[in-house]
Amino acid sequence: MSFELNDEQRAFQDMARQFATQEMAPFAADWDENCEFPVDTLRKSAALGLAGIYVRGESGGSGLTRFDAALIFEELAAACVSTAAYISIHNMVAWMIDSFAAGALRDEFLPRLLTMEHFGSYCLTEPGSGSDAASLKTTAVRDGDHYVLNGSKAFISGGGASDVYLVMCRTGGAGASGISALVVPKETKGLSFGKKEKKLGWNSQPTAAVIFEDARVPVANLLGQEGEGFKFAMMGLDGGRVNIAACSLGGARASLEAAREHMTVRRQFGEPLSKFQALQFKLADMATELEAARLMVWRGASMLDAKAPDRTLHCAMAKRYATDAAFHICNEALQLHGGYGYIREYPVERFLRDVRVHQILEGTNEIMRVIIARKLLQD
Repeated sequence: MSFELNDEQRAFQDMARQFATQEMAPFAADWDENCEFPVDTLRKSAALGLAGIYVRGESGGSGLTRFDAALIFEELAAACVSTAAYISIHNMVAWMIDSFAAGALRDEFLPRLLTMEHFGSYCLTEPGSGSDAASLKTTAVRDGDHYVLNGSKAFISGGGASDVYLVMCRTGGAGASGISALVVPKETKGLSFGKKEKKLGWNSQPTAAVIFEDARVPVANLLGQEGEGFKFAMMGLDGGRVNIAACSLGGARASLEAAREHMTVRRQFGEPLSKFQALQFKLADMATELEAARLMVWRGASMLDAKAPDRTLHCAMAKRYATDAAFHICNEALQLHGGYGYIREYPVERFLRDVRVHQILEGTNEIMRVIIARKLLQD
């Protein structure tokens, strides 16, 4: 067991950090303020291979590991959590198409996803099925060489802006075994979008409902076989949970660094804040929590790469702990800034707002506890 990164991993990390510092950090506050989806910046990231980080090399992707991806997402999120998180979602879509689509379907959609000429969205959550994902109601009824889709998806990142929607829908009976996965292009007749949601954070990516009204999608756009969609969705979420945990690390690290800097320059009672032991202890606890969270994320990613039997358990643990720890670290960093932390001139409040949703999406942290307990109590 080694806790040291190898030269190749350091190179990926440095590349991502340089891109984040130069192309994301200077603009992140404006993206947040103006709710701007930074298309040009995203396409610049794709030119570096960040649109298909763990898509296979033979498919045109970067062919990196989940561990490599965790390193990259932490660096991107240290500049802009919201944009890094969208890149994670886009990567999930690209990976699922690469992994489970037939050759012709892969060739049709994947190349433009890898350049981000097209953007991708992952469509699982519905108005009536969040944590209970297997109860989804969106239907896909076979009609000749097409499926006819009816239903709606809620809180979809990229909704209305993305070009490709990976949709979990019901082709069979009740429960998980009746769910299939379809690739739905934006131009599909009968596909429409709800209003752009006004959100606490994640403002550099649009969020909207995705609505299907007799939308006809070719049967050839099915991933795998009918009834395999829920399995694919859960496999995608294992990786998504590690990715969102890594994004949480980036936001927490940036907040910790900002708090440390503030403590060295802000003076009260004739001394810099860094001289007060109570605040030193707070900073020490934040750094310790961040390091513990990072180690859990790294382990979860390593278990995914190894295809370990208990990888789902460790991904859930990493997501639960890292997202909770990151929000706490950002909140403590804001407290250390005092009133300055509450104004938008300082980035800490943006990191706080952006990481908050990580405790909800990719499976709430309550559901992470359900998964962990279930695994622990299995015979």
